[in-house]
Amino acid sequence: MTREPEVRTALVTGASTGIGARTASRLVDAGYRVFGTSRRGRGDHDGVQMLQMDVRDDESVREAVGAVTEAAGHIDILVNNAGVAHQGFAEETGRAEADAVFETNFFGPIRVTDAVLPQMRRRRSGRVINVGSLAAWIGEPGETMYAASKAALARYSEALRHEVWHLGISVSLVEPGAFTTGVLGAASGHDDHAGHADHTGHISDYDGPRELARRTLEKSLRHGGDPNDVADLIAAVARTGQPRSRYGVGREARRIPIVKAAVPQRLTDYLLRRAYQLPGRSITSRS
Repeated sequence: MTREPEVRTALVTGASTGIGARTASRLVDAGYRVFGTSRRGRGDHDGVQMLQMDVRDDESVREAVGAVTEAAGHIDILVNNAGVAHQGFAEETGRAEADAVFETNFFGPIRVTDAVLPQMRRRRSGRVINVGSLAAWIGEPGETMYAASKAALARYSEALRHEVWHLGISVSLVEPGAFTTGVLGAASGHDDHAGHADHTGHISDYDGPRELARRTLEKSLRHGGDPNDVADLIAAVARTGQPRSRYGVGREARRIPIVKAAVPQRLTDYLLRRAYQLPGRSITSRS
């Protein structure tokens, strides 16, 4: 008697729209049983079974992961895609606002991963794919907290990869550049966790650079890549036999890390400031 092949299960957070929805659909097409999550509990789509999950809430994460495990028995692939977009200069961003960005973009993936890892350890098998951002490589003005949260996620992913490698679990980071997902500032294309909190303060000294940064970002996103390319890559990473630690998606995401490693910091600073048309230093500055 021929034994039926085991159906592999994937969990994709932030899967109601954007890159998350496209990724979930690609995994369905590849033969996975796919569960997606949404903070607002959106309905099923394209063969994806949707669940309500708020990655900022421990109990919500435990309940959703438990529901998937009860229905499917185990989780083979975890795609941490849910995230929040944010624009704002550092000094104008209040602590609560910054905490909200990190709770979703950094601690959110940690919560979900921690909830899934025990079953992956027991099976000595599993794959975690974290969706980061090119912003982790560039301290772009006007995206301070977003960039910082994605940089933290990158180092977490790198360290975790080494910690669980001997257990048969792989961890990969996918870092898209600018893609036309329809959410301003959501360079990684996250879905309904994305939003823009009101800034707590307004400092007139930043008026010029703030507007220049906003225009530069909007232009970049208007001419961004096709989000289907990101979804295709994530689905390919889920299926490959030897996943790498990092994948850049888009021309900038592949090029800029190489440039930063090869070019002096003074030159990269100059190129970034020129790209954003930022003003020069005050003649009274002594720092």
